[in-house]
Amino acid sequence: MNKLLIILFTALGLYGAEGYSVYQKHCMQCHVEIMEKKEVMRVLHTLKAPPMVEVSNRLKENIVISDDDDDVKRRVIIAFIKDYIENPSVQYSMCHPMAIEKFGIMPSLKGKLSEEERQAVAEWVHDRYSGVAFK
Repeated sequence: MNKLLIILFTALGLYGAEGYSVYQKHCMQCHVEIMEKKEVMRVLHTLKAPPMVEVSNRLKENIVISDDDDDVKRRVIIAFIKDYIENPSVQYSMCHPMAIEKFGIMPSLKGKLSEEERQAVAEWVHDRYSGVAFK
């Protein structure tokens, strides 16, 4: 049993690291990883997109499902992120209207990430900010 847990946690850790690598390669040019609201307001004029912590928190706030199972909600959020990476639109944006006005809609990354990369970064975006508030 202990060996199985070690293997599982090792695999999850590697997948998380891969998601972070995808973020570094494709996302961090526009989305800073984490920043407090106070700092965002101070440097808002220099930002290209909302901080990733805010993106994750907005998704978790706005995606409402009838099932109270956290794993089900996690899968729904990950599926949304994977689709949005390739098909961003104002209709499906979870940003505040002011953020859309400031930053616009993110450009599509269709064809730039593999299915595995989209899965990894979507999981990373969800899991990295679990319990991290944008304050």
